[in-house]
Amino acid sequence: MITTLIFDFGDVFINLDKQGAMQNALNLFNLKTFDKDMVEANTSYEVGEISTAEFIQFYKTKFLELSETEIVDAWNYILKDFPKHRLEFIKDLAHQKKYKLILLSNTNTMHIDYIKQNVSFYDEFKACFDVFYLSQEIHLRKPNKNIFEFVLNENNLTAEECVFIDDTKENTDAAKEMGFHVWNIDETKEDVVTLFQTKKELF
Repeated sequence: MITTLIFDFGDVFINLDKQGAMQNALNLFNLKTFDKDMVEANTSYEVGEISTAEFIQFYKTKFLELSETEIVDAWNYILKDFPKHRLEFIKDLAHQKKYKLILLSNTNTMHIDYIKQNVSFYDEFKACFDVFYLSQEIHLRKPNKNIFEFVLNENNLTAEECVFIDDTKENTDAAKEMGFHVWNIDETKEDVVTLFQTKKELF
């Protein structure tokens, strides 16, 4: 029996432009691929190992010609619109109180600050969830097994009673191996609001 729904944030609720953001950053940095130390810095920031100030300073030191604003804008380029019908979907689910609702997102302070400033209903959205986990705050990230174990242990759950919805196959594959029911949502042609139709065999 499904008792808990665990949702990713990006490309499940808020739309992202991953490819556009990557290309925009490569153009800004005048690179063909990201250097290893950049990938490591991004990951460290995402799990709260370095602060926003340290993250920005890393890029300012590496690319002396860039301003802090240019770096922040490039980092936030990935964030696009948050369709209101998805807010209504999660509000309706919260109102029903049929399932425990958990958000589990690989995200960071700069992105959340940007969303707070640009999504007028962010607080209303966050309030729909019983628990709201951001990688930078819990110092864990998907697809690592320990983040899923953390969610199960913190909420006294078993994987078999949870449905995990995420747009990244690596993340849903990891969860599936642990016994979670999963939906690897294709954001180009699927929408989270169709959860109960698309995955009706689970409900």
